[in-house]
Amino acid sequence: MKKIIIFLGLVMPLFGWSQVDLTYQQPHEDIMELANVPMTPSMSITPEGDKAVLIYRNQYKTIEELSEDELRLAGLRINPKTNISSRTRFYTDLKLFDPQQKEEHVIKGLPSNPKISNISWSPKYNYIAFTHTTDTGNELWVIDYKKKSGSKLTSAIVNGNMGTTLSWFPDESALLVKTLPSNRPDLINTGLKVPTGPTVSVNEAGVEAQNRTYQDLLTNKDDEFNFEVLATSAIHKVNLKGNKELWKPAAMFGSMSFSPDGNYVMLSEIKKPFSYIVTYGRFPTSYNIYTSSGDLAHFVADIPLIEEQPKGFMSTRTGPRNMSWRNDHPATLVWVEALDEGDANKEVDYRDEVYQLEAPYNGDKNVLAKTKLRYSGITWGDDKTAILREYWWNTRTSKTSVFNPSQPDQEHVVFNERNYQNTYDDPGDFVTTKNKFNESVLQILKGKLILTGAGYSEEGKFPFVDEYDLKSKKTKRIFQVEESEYLESFVDMIDAKKGLILTRLESSNQYPNYYFRNYKKGSLEQITDFKNPFEALQNVHKEIITYKREDGLELSATLYLPVDYEEGKKYPMIMWAYPREYKDKNSASQVTSSSKEFTYPYYGSPIYWVNRGYVVLDDTAFPIIGAGDDQPNDTFVEQLVGNAKAAIDAVDEMGYIDRNKVAVGGHSYGAFMTANLLSHSDLFAAGIARSGAYNRTLTPFGFQSEERNYWEAPSLYNTMSPFMNAHKMKTPLLLIHGQADNNSGTYPMQSERYFNALKGLGAPARLVMLPKESHGYAAKESIMHMLWEQDQWLEKYVKNRDLEE
Repeated sequence: MKKIIIFLGLVMPLFGWSQVDLTYQQPHEDIMELANVPMTPSMSITPEGDKAVLIYRNQYKTIEELSEDELRLAGLRINPKTNISSRTRFYTDLKLFDPQQKEEHVIKGLPSNPKISNISWSPKYNYIAFTHTTDTGNELWVIDYKKKSGSKLTSAIVNGNMGTTLSWFPDESALLVKTLPSNRPDLINTGLKVPTGPTVSVNEAGVEAQNRTYQDLLTNKDDEFNFEVLATSAIHKVNLKGNKELWKPAAMFGSMSFSPDGNYVMLSEIKKPFSYIVTYGRFPTSYNIYTSSGDLAHFVADIPLIEEQPKGFMSTRTGPRNMSWRNDHPATLVWVEALDEGDANKEVDYRDEVYQLEAPYNGDKNVLAKTKLRYSGITWGDDKTAILREYWWNTRTSKTSVFNPSQPDQEHVVFNERNYQNTYDDPGDFVTTKNKFNESVLQILKGKLILTGAGYSEEGKFPFVDEYDLKSKKTKRIFQVEESEYLESFVDMIDAKKGLILTRLESSNQYPNYYFRNYKKGSLEQITDFKNPFEALQNVHKEIITYKREDGLELSATLYLPVDYEEGKKYPMIMWAYPREYKDKNSASQVTSSSKEFTYPYYGSPIYWVNRGYVVLDDTAFPIIGAGDDQPNDTFVEQLVGNAKAAIDAVDEMGYIDRNKVAVGGHSYGAFMTANLLSHSDLFAAGIARSGAYNRTLTPFGFQSEERNYWEAPSLYNTMSPFMNAHKMKTPLLLIHGQADNNSGTYPMQSERYFNALKGLGAPARLVMLPKESHGYAAKESIMHMLWEQDQWLEKYVKNRDLEE
């Protein structure tokens, strides 16, 4: 009895009242031991493997940083004082790294306590540009790799609010940089202004505009004014001595890219009218090509406002799209246009047509290719060889073909056509190399293309190198990683002639490090030595388990046993998952997780609880399958419950758990899954749902992978909505949501209204709204408090469930 009284005394302040006034809390020390470790750096390495930079950042932001000024306009979130995204995760330090000598070098002259972003190698990898954000704005800096020193090129005049912030001249002599206009007007403080009238939207033509539920949209004329002010930039040419000259007067510039030869620049420019129902990416946009000195060379296209387009994920807009440069030519423009009027529902022989136009752009456009599926890109090689990619979402089909750009009428050679969710059949990616323009093109060695792939199979993950003979049209495997104690992942082909690959090795308790693998010589050389920061998980048992759903479908999950596990003891369990839709059972059953993956407890992970005496079932397979003409969501609830029961049964049969003490949790669509499982089954003792959507009628024009709108399938929308089934909920549910969630469909209101429904119907629930947080959480204070909330909830309703019954 004494233990019961003490426990209830501890949790009464947390669970005793409707509203609880709490400051930010910190989780149990066993969780803090894992959650509060410094991050190891990431590495950016040159294609030749001779130069690298180590990039450092803090694991979390602070709530003070999240509380800085923020304007939410047309899908952007901007700090109006610093003129950069208010959600930028800044880097805190840079160090140069010599991969050959395995030596780190401090960079002289960097700013103290820097806030670094927009890191950009120069075309020949002699310099690294970046922006440093101060209290008043963004400065442009450059690092001289050879001198190992940094210098400031501009004051805080860089505008990082939208699109491409900076772009190198191909000869490395200077950069094009977006800057704040000299005559920039003051922003309107809408909170202080007296309204002059209502905001009115119309659809007098009766045109259908079935858009997703976007957030952070423009709402009035003041928003329009502020958006235009913040999106407007001049473009300056800044050389490596910091001298600058105006290259383009102020406009709402978006993307900015040099032609391979450096003689031309393609700019996109946002125009009016703006929209209140779509984000800035669908505002009117013009595309123009200028000479390197800033003179207009060619008008490419004027794209109108896109508020409506044909229904379907594979529908697109009409007119030119995917404007880009041809990497193997000096300055050839490439784009694609729909042949089906952008309507995926039309029956046509060809969906898209690809065109090119050579400099100086005064001739006729030439057809390069037609696609039966929707165009998704080209990897250029030379005048005779290129790779065309196309896909179709509805059937999950991807198609890759080899074609001759100089003879567009010549029949394409299909290299691979498959269900892209079938990971075991992935043929890999074609290896590229740098050409004379420092652009990436296909590496063609004696009439052969090289491919590298992840190598997933039923036996595990074994990366490979293949050769594709352009003449015989046959593929030959020339190397594959063999079974070992490590999990290997190819990072980049450094030199295909020599057989040199940058690769990464890890194990469940060895932190990932980089190596040079020479598969022709059979050598493996370690080049970094990052230490494991999570020693508390060093000896945790981890395995991939496989089991079957009641209908025979093969499933899998990653199982962790508690620290200091005792054989024969029954433990509570936390299951974490995210549903995924498939069009066939074979793809849904494939395993891409590995027990050799390093155990990395990121902020949203359930792995912390192995340190608190729980079995953890992570990456639990929750496939939702709709084969043929059937749609996955037609049997969503049934498949959801079947997946959960199969997973619990599997671990229970292994003798690890008390199946009366199992919790389920998830984030976003995983939160939606959690609420549905608690509504439609009695499998769980409690649930944790973070940043989810619970009322599908609030996302009436589709959600996740559902294309049908509410009025086409009202029964499905209602059945899948936990809000509509709140009266069935009897299991304790912890709801957590960021108050500034900007994800389409997961308005904070989703959790607020769902909690009100649960409360009104007497269900045990707790709602935690995290100030300033978006769909993913960033501030250390928020994340530590989230971990505390989850831990308290699991302790009360799962581990100590018998004390409440």
